[in-house]
Amino acid sequence: MEVCLNEGQVVPVVITDEIKTSFINYAMSVIVDRALPDVRDGLKPVQRRILYAMQELGLFPRNKYVKSAGVVGEVIKKYHPHGDTAIYDAMVRMAQDWNVRYTLVDGQGNFGSIDGDPAAAYRYTEARMTSVAEAILADIDKETVDFKENFDGTTVEPEVLPSAVPNMLVNGASGIAVGMATNIPPHNLGEVVDGLLAMLDNPEITLDELMEHIKGPDFPTGGVMSRTGIRQAFETGRGSIRLRAKVRFEERGRGTSIVVTEIPYQVNKTSLIQTAAGLVRSKRIEDIANIRDESDRQGMRIVFELKRGAHPELVLNQLYKYTQLQSTFSVNNLAIVDRSPRVLPLKDALALFLDHRADVVRRRTTFELRKARERAHILEGYLIALERLDEVIALIRGSADGPTAREGLVAEFGLTEVQAQAVLDMRLQRLTGLEREKLQGEYRELQAEIARLEAILGDANELRKVIKRELREVKKNFADARRTQISDNDSDISKEDLIAEEHMVVTLTRGGYIKRTPLAAYRAQARGGRGVNAQKAKEDDINSMLIVGNTHDYLLFFTDRGRVYREKIYDLPEAERAARGSHLRNILPLAEDERVATVLSVRDFNAEGYFVFATRQGMIKKTAIREYGNLNASGLIAINLIEGDELVSVRHGWDGAHVVLATREGQAIRFPEADVRDTGRATQGVRGIRLKPNDALVSLSVIAGEHLGDAELLAVTECGYGKRTPLSDYPVQGRGGQGVITLRVTPKTGPLVSLDYVRGDEELLVLSEGGVLIRTRVGEVSRYGRPSQGVTIMRLGDGDRVVSVMVMLAEETLGRAADTDDTSLLN
Repeated sequence: MEVCLNEGQVVPVVITDEIKTSFINYAMSVIVDRALPDVRDGLKPVQRRILYAMQELGLFPRNKYVKSAGVVGEVIKKYHPHGDTAIYDAMVRMAQDWNVRYTLVDGQGNFGSIDGDPAAAYRYTEARMTSVAEAILADIDKETVDFKENFDGTTVEPEVLPSAVPNMLVNGASGIAVGMATNIPPHNLGEVVDGLLAMLDNPEITLDELMEHIKGPDFPTGGVMSRTGIRQAFETGRGSIRLRAKVRFEERGRGTSIVVTEIPYQVNKTSLIQTAAGLVRSKRIEDIANIRDESDRQGMRIVFELKRGAHPELVLNQLYKYTQLQSTFSVNNLAIVDRSPRVLPLKDALALFLDHRADVVRRRTTFELRKARERAHILEGYLIALERLDEVIALIRGSADGPTAREGLVAEFGLTEVQAQAVLDMRLQRLTGLEREKLQGEYRELQAEIARLEAILGDANELRKVIKRELREVKKNFADARRTQISDNDSDISKEDLIAEEHMVVTLTRGGYIKRTPLAAYRAQARGGRGVNAQKAKEDDINSMLIVGNTHDYLLFFTDRGRVYREKIYDLPEAERAARGSHLRNILPLAEDERVATVLSVRDFNAEGYFVFATRQGMIKKTAIREYGNLNASGLIAINLIEGDELVSVRHGWDGAHVVLATREGQAIRFPEADVRDTGRATQGVRGIRLKPNDALVSLSVIAGEHLGDAELLAVTECGYGKRTPLSDYPVQGRGGQGVITLRVTPKTGPLVSLDYVRGDEELLVLSEGGVLIRTRVGEVSRYGRPSQGVTIMRLGDGDRVVSVMVMLAEETLGRAADTDDTSLLN
């Protein structure tokens, strides 16, 4: 590439070097002179020029508004030779109290709205400065900052504003430069000033001490901010802070409403409502009946009316997850420091502002000291002339002209030319006695003022006192209460937060098909009913077990190999009452010949207590619940089994509880759980009951110590017979015996299936091999002694038999039991 400099002169240039140089120059121009704020006054060049032009036009808060078009024209004419749209947009933003924490432009007319409505054209709006802007410009006429020529050299403009207000932190900034961007959050003025005062008192202040004053960002739209991320942003200048809307629940005649009164910073209200409405239409959020915007001059109010029976917390979590009711503010404190971009931690930003204020106060003091000395010099001349007034008057009257009189005053009275000229310009009124006293008083005051100004310049402590006094004045005049609430709830919206807590019936077939169905789908029936279909099983498949648990509970699947796996109930496939469900191998990594032997629901693995295990051959062991907290996808060893044995049941256990084991042929043994030593996961356990030939253990019950006095044992057989028997009828024996009879097994009753402890106010769920389930009250089952057969609980079809039994608290008390961790009757 060749460049022609002058006629006939050609210089070869490498095009890549030329492009590189030109682009770097362009990039630095955008970075320094357009997109990023200066750390000292927190303003971008266009903002600074707007405020300076408004001052030059006299648009102070106490003066009347003028057309915005006049301001824009003045800025274009003298300082910012760019498009009027860019200037007006910057001016509008400084007037929007939902974008700027402390507005710098006082606008009159339509300056837009939080709904995203644009401002009216500048010919229709009017503006003037706010008091905060006036404080940013204060003392600019006292040589406090440097000036530079404007773009065409016809006037000058300030390189930076004096800014008594820490504007960069209190109003924040956002902008995109070339290869970099800034996103500084706004803060509370009172908190920032307190932090600056603390730093002036202790320059070595730590970040933690500083955060006692500056709690975190404070956004103009309020809302709720998580504490997580604040310290990192303060420490490094970069971070991520989660913001949420401020909401409350309101009860109404037909249900509950979610009312939003504050939304996250920089969220468009109309867009938020449209997004929520779209989610409702697409049925991604199903429990919202209506959305209304009731915002007015008194404040924001967005109402989400919920359908009857909806869970407000669940719907709110869905709104947080899928709409802008929750957003993230990415902090990037990038600002211009000494004409270069730099990411600023909080302490650095505060220190650089204090350095700027010290420089401004020092320059202002120097200016005021010079002016005071000049005035004192004039007053000294006045006082000398007044002391020899007759001689001065005679000299002046005898002089041919002014210059001659000035030279005479200099020669005769020792005055300087400045003093002599001032004496000549003095009005005769100043010669009266009263005026002479005023001059003397003014001179004394000036001497005191000069001494004060010299002290400020000569003593760093005095300089700091001035800065502190002015900061306190700024806080007094402009500080307000914090708007954004800081919350310790830093958790993300998880999948669990989007799922309502409700009780589910989980059924599992011997062929491995599993499903969950809402408990409400099974209505209670009287004892002796036929039940309802619980599942459509394959011809060669039969139901094997059921369990009731909360959607947020874990299900522990214990297999015949002694391993345990876990899944959240809400992760299990939901299906209708009569549906078959999905195969368990699609959910758990079971081996080819591995099957689930028993299932247990758990809410908290850090809870006190044990898991009590019973095997088909009468072995028993207990292991602390916390031993199973580190379950992973591949499962854990839950119990070591001897050859030919298999796991029958696992229950929760507690200190002071009693254990009851029951066999297929109707034998049962009761002993204290303390007879079983606590062991680790990979152990076999000890003998629980000694079995007769061809007998096998079928049931395990654990009765908490506080219920031993009122507990009963509910026996259910394969042919649907059952009874209740007081626990007191079962003597406490030593572990390892044959036990006593609990039910007389006959061909009519069939073998014993289950022996569970009850208190009489629970519900009973009985599942048959053919997929029929009956739900009834335990209180409807008659009481009989240990050797009796009982009564019919479930009438079975030909060839059908009972395969699973579960006792649970009545539906109206299930929630309360879950809240108090009373799981003694849930499994």
